[in-house]
Amino acid sequence: MENQSLLFQCLLFSFLMYFTSTHSVKIPRLSPIPTWDTSLHHPATFDAKISTDNINTFYYKQLLDHFNYRPQSYKTFQQRYLINFKYWAGANSSAPIFAYLGAEEAIDYSPEGVAFLTDNAASFNALLLYIEHRYYGKSVPFGSREEAFKNARTIGYFNSAQAIADYASLLLHVKKTLHAPNSPVIVIGGSYGGMLASWFRLKYPHMAIGALASSAPILYFDDITPQDGYYSVVSRDFREASETCYQTILQSWSEIDSVASQPKGLSLLSQRFNTCRPLNKSYELKEYLINMYASAAQYNHPPRYPVTVICGGIDKGSFGSDILSKIYAGVVALRGNTTCKVNAPSNLSETTLGWRWQTCSEIVIPIGIGNNSMFQPDPFSFKSFANDCKKLYGVSPRPHWVTTYYGGHNIKLSLQKFGSNIIFSNGLRDPYSSGGVLENISDTVVAIHAVNGSHCLDIMGANVNHSDPEWLVEMRNKEIKIMKGWITQYYDDLLALNETIKWF
Repeated sequence: MENQSLLFQCLLFSFLMYFTSTHSVKIPRLSPIPTWDTSLHHPATFDAKISTDNINTFYYKQLLDHFNYRPQSYKTFQQRYLINFKYWAGANSSAPIFAYLGAEEAIDYSPEGVAFLTDNAASFNALLLYIEHRYYGKSVPFGSREEAFKNARTIGYFNSAQAIADYASLLLHVKKTLHAPNSPVIVIGGSYGGMLASWFRLKYPHMAIGALASSAPILYFDDITPQDGYYSVVSRDFREASETCYQTILQSWSEIDSVASQPKGLSLLSQRFNTCRPLNKSYELKEYLINMYASAAQYNHPPRYPVTVICGGIDKGSFGSDILSKIYAGVVALRGNTTCKVNAPSNLSETTLGWRWQTCSEIVIPIGIGNNSMFQPDPFSFKSFANDCKKLYGVSPRPHWVTTYYGGHNIKLSLQKFGSNIIFSNGLRDPYSSGGVLENISDTVVAIHAVNGSHCLDIMGANVNHSDPEWLVEMRNKEIKIMKGWITQYYDDLLALNETIKWF
């Protein structure tokens, strides 16, 4: 165990060396729940009150490898899943099952974080099932996280195809255990989980009658979407909030570089931005700001609207009228002024490590920064990205695999006859919407979007004060209507099938 722990520490060290020193743009997290600044000074927080009432925890003996027949393929691990039985009308009435497909984090917060399910379960008489993604949370193969992440031989079973095969196996187990063979299943996911939901419906149409894929950028692969799409939307969001704010941010990068190039310039920047540790290079500050702006745009949820909060601080300029003082005022407006924020010790969570492996293997989303944004140009270099991944894991990314295995090119042509019963929902203020499906593919593979929406906002819970914007309420109602239509059609088909069987 001591050797395993040492190996895991080496992996953490390698991660720090290769992926905090590089200047390349990182692939932003795809979580439906905002984590904001997950440093040791600012651990991830979550606004909703977490309740374990009505939530039952179970474990399923899951197969390590669904696609091979080597001896190691038959190893197993305990996969965690949660069930809320409160609203379910039971197997005898073939009441539906809503299966939330976990993504790149533990499922502990999913029941409250993705409260769209809880809000609407009663009207569907639905069972709520939350399944944890392999290698996250408590669903870790090989007995420990240290062993699972030890090298490419153990982490190589960590991919989306294995994950959705896990979901299929577990769904069969749950339906069998509950004696509910005729209960229709709708899979729901947000962000990466939304991608999994849509892919699950395409790969396992016999297992789920439909999928709600919220903020799923399934087209941000293999150069289907322009590389600068993500940061172009971030820039547009800030510009629409305030032109003066946009211009201040645009001018700030050269100002940071200018100050940093002066004698004791990094020390001045460290003092100006109240950094947790002295800056060693200007990019440490710029990276923090880039991530802050991107997260604010991605999770620009009402009623707070973080983009507006930042721009309000910048435009007000409470700490001075110069550019950098205004930028710092924007940081304080969002983060508060109680402790240091910039350049804090990194909190290398399981999600940080897991997401890095996933983006270094198959989830290669080529996000870069072009010339027409509020940021300094920083194009995506696959060669540089691949070299970093190779150094860390000893394997190279496969940038074309997602489109090969799931599709993406000419998606309307390929899915309008093949696919059915998928909702792709997006908020157009979400930077990842640039890689989403924004137009109907067919009558049953539909796109629902909101001009003012943000990342996965539709599957968040309704505001307890009933103060959600009208467009958000309308968006959710459209989704509910479509899902009820799927279930009604399923029951009609099941009845017709049973009548036919009686004749024989």
